[in-house]
Order: sequence, then structure tokens, then C-alpha cells
Amino acid sequence: MRKLILILSVVLLTGGENLFAQQDSIWTLEKCIKYALDKNIQVRKGELSNQEFVLNAYQARMQRMMSVNASVNQNFNWARSTSTGSSSLTGSNGSNYSVSAGVTLFNASKLTNLISQAELAIDGGKYSLETTKESISLSILNAYLQILYAGEQVNNSEKQIESSKSQLNLANERLITQLISTSDYAQVKSQLASEELTLANSKSLLAIDKINLMQLMELPVADSFNIAHPDLSGSLDQGRIPDVKTVYEKALEIKPQVKNAAINKQIAAIDEKIAKSGYYPTLSASAGIGSGYSNLTADNYFGQINNGIKPYAGLSLSIPIYQKNQVKTNVEIAIIGYQTADLSEMDTRNQLRKSIEQACQDVISAQIQYEASLENYKAMQESSALSNEKFTNGMINSTDYLVSKTNLIVAESQLLQSKFNLIFSYKILDFYSGVPLAL
Repeated sequence: MRKLILILSVVLLTGGENLFAQQDSIWTLEKCIKYALDKNIQVRKGELSNQEFVLNAYQARMQRMMSVNASVNQNFNWARSTSTGSSSLTGSNGSNYSVSAGVTLFNASKLTNLISQAELAIDGGKYSLETTKESISLSILNAYLQILYAGEQVNNSEKQIESSKSQLNLANERLITQLISTSDYAQVKSQLASEELTLANSKSLLAIDKINLMQLMELPVADSFNIAHPDLSGSLDQGRIPDVKTVYEKALEIKPQVKNAAINKQIAAIDEKIAKSGYYPTLSASAGIGSGYSNLTADNYFGQINNGIKPYAGLSLSIPIYQKNQVKTNVEIAIIGYQTADLSEMDTRNQLRKSIEQACQDVISAQIQYEASLENYKAMQESSALSNEKFTNGMINSTDYLVSKTNLIVAESQLLQSKFNLIFSYKILDFYSGVPLAL
């Protein structure tokens, strides 16, 4: 008993968070996205990278400050004495102490540009992280809808089996009374077996889709995992006529990948300025104070230190004359980098425009497909109901009945697929318009 209590305590202490997470009976889309963003490795690495950018910016600003250094030297020397003619070595020792400071006064705004770059990198890191989060959120949305789709497939299969079982019982009664042939009965029985296989496959797909979502969330797989099943009827056939230009202009204002591309272009432009600063001289100022002691001098230690204090100050001008074309090469490389960043920004905008054009067309096509699938399903439903009544009254054989039922199953499957395709198309369009992902 004590051992069991101990094991439970360890589980609660070491894995409590995941355990409680798995025990949640209902996971909404918003909750799944939030959990995934908290646990995703790429997001966490991006957050660490952003912390590095902040530290780099701080270090860049600190380069404006003066540097201060202190040094202490203790020297021991031995030499042969020439005045006495002795061959023995005579030793001496001395100490030197100094404190120095230096600061850059002019370097063609190189430090200023480095600071600007570092601060831009902070914003770029934020937008890059936001881009990663949006990509993960879309993956979670897709996986979530796949579970809802698979769940409805399971429900439809179960309803079809219930109907087929009733018809099989009826066919069995007719077989006993010899109103139908053994072949007709076997066809109905075969249809039921086929539907049971479809149900098994649907349940398998549902289980796989759940595992996929849990893995995307970095949540340990658990049988107790269940998602919310919101009412999606209000999300269907909204009759949208999306305008590509309007959606694209809105996306340019809010999408992080566009802002990140623009920042990378600014950083590349500053690279050119930094490279060109190599053409200009660097002016630095330095100051310091020093003193020393030697045992060869008659004064005592503190007397020598006090009397030997020597302050100094000065300016240093470093003028580049010939640097093996290094500066010129750096400038040309920076120009190429800017052109590359400009093309990358253009490509980002173009890819966004193409994605929005596709999303708008997907909405239009999905609406048409859903409306057509709905009308076809209604027609097949009426036809199937009529065939079911005729089969019950013995007015048609099992072949005609099964053809009608198969047509209904196909129509129902097409309607279900077009339904979730339409919902996903709406959500993608909302995503580009800045509407939060929710169901």
C-alpha cells in the first residue's frame, strides 16, 4: 500500500502537468492552439533566440561607453655585475601599476548603425516567431477539423449500419417465407458487412487523426483525449464574394512574414553603411595613470609609488590607406545582400498574394461544391427513402434497393467532405484577413 502511494506521488510530482492535461475531457480549438504554442519546440527556441537579440542590442549600445582596464606587472631580473668583475648574478625586481581608459570618438557612425541593426533584429525575431506560431496554429486547425470530419464519418457509418440491420432482418423474414431468393438475401448481408468494414476504417482514421493532433500539440497520446464538437451550421454557405485586393491589402498590414521581410531589408541596408565606414578614419581618445617601484632605487616602496605617478592623455587617429580592397569587397557584398533582401521581400509579398488569390478562389469553389453536394444529397435522400419503402413492401428487389442506398452513401460522403472543405476555406480566408482562428 505504501509503495502504491509513493508511486502515485512521484507521478503527480513529475508528470502532473501532462497528466492533468490529458484528463481534460474537452479540448476546444483555442485551447489546443494555446497548448501547442506553449509546448512547441520551435516556438520555445524562437523565444530563446529573441532573448539573444535583446542581449546583443544591449551589448551594441554599451560599445559607446569607454573601456577601463587596470594592469599590475611584477618583474624579476638577473644580470652579471661588470663593476666588480664578479661572475655571480645580481638580482633586481620591480613593479608597475597602471589604469587606462579609452573611448571611440568618431568611426563614421559605425557604432550607431550597429545599434540600429541590433534593435531591428529584436523586431525581426518577434515577427519570425509570430510567423512560426501562425504556421503551427494553421496545422492545429487542419488537424482539429480532420477529427471532426472523421467523427461525423463514424456517426454516418453507424447510422447506415442500423438501417442495413433493419433491412437484413426484413430480408431474412422474406427469405423464410420464400418471398425473396437466397441471392437477394446474400446481397443485403454483403452490404451490411461492407458497411461494417467502412465503420472500422472510419474509427481507425479517427484514432489516427487524434494521435496526429496530440503529436502536433506535443501532448502525450492518451485514450481520454476528446475535442469539443461545436455547432458548425452557422459557418456553412455564407455566400461570400471575397475580394482579393481588399484581403491582400489587409494582409500586408498585419502578416508577420511581410514585416519580417521588410526588417531584413532594412538590416541589409545598414550592412552597406557599416561596410562603407571602413573608408573613413577612426578617432579614439585614451587616458590613464601609472606608477612603479624598483629595488635598485634608494627611495622606499611607497615613496617611489607616490613620486612616480605619471598621468597621460591622448588622441589616436587611424587612417585607412590600403587594405587589400577589403573595404571595397565588403561594400559590394553588402550591396548584393541588400538586393537579395529586396528580392526576398518581393517574393514574400508575391507568395502572400498568390496564397490569398488561391484562398479566395477556394472559398468560391467550396461554396459551389457544397451547394451542389447538398442538392444532390437531398435528391438521393428522397430517392433512397422511396426505395426503402418499396423494398419494405416488396415492390423492388435487393439489387435496386442497394443501388439506391449506395448512391445515398456516396452523396452523404460528398456532402460531408464539401462541408468541411468549405469551413476550412472560410477559416483560411479569415486567417489572411486577421480574424483569430476559432470555431
